[in-house]
Amino acid sequence: MERKIVIVGGVAGGATAAARLRRLNETDRIVMVERGEHISFANCGLPYYIGGAIRERGKLFVQTAERMSRRFALDIRTQSEVTRINRAAKTVTIRNLQTGETYEEDYDILVLAPGAKPIVPDWPGIQEAEALFTLRNIPDTDRIKAYVDNARPQHAVVIGGGFIGVEMAENLRERGVAVTLVELGNQVLAPLDFEMAAIVQEHMRANGVELVLGDAVQALADKGRRILLQSGRELTADMIVLAIGVQPESELAKEAGLELGVRGAIKVSPTLQTSDPSIYAIGDAIEVHDLVNGQPTVVPLAWGANRQGRLVADRINGMDVSYRGALGTAIVKVFSLTAAVVGNNEKTLKKWGIPYETVHIHPNSHAGYYPGAAQLSLKLLFDRSTGRILGAQAVGADGVDKRIDVIATAMKAGLTVRDLPDLELCYAPPYSSAKDPVNLAGYVASNIVDGLAETVQWHEIDQIVADGGLLIDVREPIEREAGFVPGSINIPLDQLRDRLADIPRDRPVYVSCQVGLRGYLAARILAQHGYRVKNLDGGYKTYSYAAREKSRPPRDPDGTGAAGDRQADTRPADRPAGGHSAEAHPSAHVTIDACGLQCPGPIMQVFQAIQQMNPGEVLAVSATDPGFGKDIAAWCEKTGHVLLHSELDKNVCTAYIRKGGAAKEAAALQAASAKEANPGVSDASPAGVSAVPSKNGATLIVFSGDLDKAIASFIIASGAAAMGKRVTMFFTFWGLNILRKQGASASGKQPLEKMLGAMMPKGPHDLPLSKMNMGGLGAKMIRYVMEQKNVDSLETLMRNAQAAGVKLVACTMSMEIMGIKPEELIDGVEFAGVASYLGDAEDAGINLFV
Repeated sequence: MERKIVIVGGVAGGATAAARLRRLNETDRIVMVERGEHISFANCGLPYYIGGAIRERGKLFVQTAERMSRRFALDIRTQSEVTRINRAAKTVTIRNLQTGETYEEDYDILVLAPGAKPIVPDWPGIQEAEALFTLRNIPDTDRIKAYVDNARPQHAVVIGGGFIGVEMAENLRERGVAVTLVELGNQVLAPLDFEMAAIVQEHMRANGVELVLGDAVQALADKGRRILLQSGRELTADMIVLAIGVQPESELAKEAGLELGVRGAIKVSPTLQTSDPSIYAIGDAIEVHDLVNGQPTVVPLAWGANRQGRLVADRINGMDVSYRGALGTAIVKVFSLTAAVVGNNEKTLKKWGIPYETVHIHPNSHAGYYPGAAQLSLKLLFDRSTGRILGAQAVGADGVDKRIDVIATAMKAGLTVRDLPDLELCYAPPYSSAKDPVNLAGYVASNIVDGLAETVQWHEIDQIVADGGLLIDVREPIEREAGFVPGSINIPLDQLRDRLADIPRDRPVYVSCQVGLRGYLAARILAQHGYRVKNLDGGYKTYSYAAREKSRPPRDPDGTGAAGDRQADTRPADRPAGGHSAEAHPSAHVTIDACGLQCPGPIMQVFQAIQQMNPGEVLAVSATDPGFGKDIAAWCEKTGHVLLHSELDKNVCTAYIRKGGAAKEAAALQAASAKEANPGVSDASPAGVSAVPSKNGATLIVFSGDLDKAIASFIIASGAAAMGKRVTMFFTFWGLNILRKQGASASGKQPLEKMLGAMMPKGPHDLPLSKMNMGGLGAKMIRYVMEQKNVDSLETLMRNAQAAGVKLVACTMSMEIMGIKPEELIDGVEFAGVASYLGDAEDAGINLFV
């Protein structure tokens, strides 16, 4: 029997339903009524057409009314609006928007797919605003693009920090427009939690977007050229983009007496039927079931609309199918970063009183030794008692989408965190690591579920320390140069077992590292020695992003804002956005490609190049090490050189550095050293108070002759030298073997000296591992892994350290005891006793025993 099915609305849901209905039934009469001119277009691609990434307008059209009508035998009526539903008569009133004609159309089944519309608030002055835009459809897109092309605005204000607001901010910057984004909340991208959004916000500012957070528009003035904020600040703009959210377009359903739900969305059953069994509803206008918390919600995203369009056609044709609900999986591009979410965030879980645990990890997107690896920040939320996955968030330059997709699949399948390590995911160095980030997140979460780890979060640790809690930073001292949690003490991980007596047992101990891994190792050591211990989840990396965001100064009421937040932009329109400094892409005298090198390789190359340059010359360096951008900024600040500009493009960070003058560099180093030695003393000394003597040295006693400890010693020494410190390495007893030449011999040795010499390693290549040496196999394995991961060999580290000015001193007393002669050691080694070392140690701010 022929049925007449009327569909209100096209695009994702309506067009999908129409095509599926025809494929399932050739005899039904199908009428699709669309208010706009276009029935199927890529609405998610609209911002990128404005920004120029999509150059041809025609590529936005998925299907035309003429082609779809012909292929699927549909009665498609564009530029026609359904103005009323007459449920008793089972008719709809339709108005032709071109002719004004109004007529009635009967139906057997009605499908509502009206979508959602942008929220337009009733601000004073909004009606008079001349260059104010919203973005929903092709005509909106054409108006914005024409204005940018022809009026060539210098400054735009985007109101709203959701997905559309962030995408519009990026694409206007790509067109050379200065952008200020205003958001009522304390962060952009509300589906992310604060610390994850902080990564995005830092990146947006680096790309020239000014963020005004925690503020709202009060009124518009001067035909929209002035925006008055509730804080009293006033912004000026050549154009305004409204992106404060969308609301379900449910007026038609409301007037027809259909039941509505949250936010005025159309309430539907799992079969997508409304309160009237003859009327179905799909897409952005309907209320859906949240699969995580079980509450009704609205998820205006493309996947749901497309899926519901197919399911409603199946249901109308008698199939036993239903729509179970949504996880809210979503993704957004933000300049060189990608942010994605699935499930619930902390804010939502707290709202509904759902208990949860959190883990943060920061692995590489693929194998670190393969070029182009970029750091990926991944957050996983789960139920500790059951292991159920409640949500996930990821931010990074590469590999974000597939990790969130995998976790979304796991959630839909009902897998737990214990199942994530068992997922056999594809691996090759250009694409992933043998332990994929999803596997790693599962391992970390499983440790909590199994009771092997207790964590403390980034937003808790400051108060814990303020209340007298003990926080041990187990990173190496050189790492703390780039920042640390205030109030923490430093005990490097490899020294922890030897310093247990220094750690009190009568109170909880908190540990931290860079990303959480070494903190976990430290926690396991301490726990097995009877300590109550918690690890700072995500390490200093997670803490620092959030702490920097929280510490940003409040904006001044006069609108000047925080210094340096608003970036000058003198680029002509259509020139892509790039760096964040006024002196973008300065001419470089020296260029270095450090891509593929791991820390401290890039910094060491910069240090060596700067040593050969004249004051005022500019160095350009490119690196793929995820932490390089932050490290180079800290290095320049410490050493007195000037970071002119840095930018991230396709996972490659490029920095331009002007070499500082000798006097300036010395003053900066002295000031930094004084501050390091006396952290409680301000930079300005009171009158009559003598300056604290500078302690800008670093000394290492190298007692061990183990390969792993030798590598660590030279990495630390090189890093300290790169920070401008005067470094002395004092080799004694077994450490002397590190300096021996391969195959070297000396005449005049006594028999016992010859025996000792034959038994001891002859240089770096023969050194054993301190653990798991396995007859030398372990050392060979470490060397192989270092080579595969682009980490310099010990021999290269030694040469680089000497080139950086690190002083290698052999203990003459130990040489006598060990029977080692000067001619057996490598070139450039000095020979001295303990007094010489102690002299250098007196001037050092860092003293280590290895």
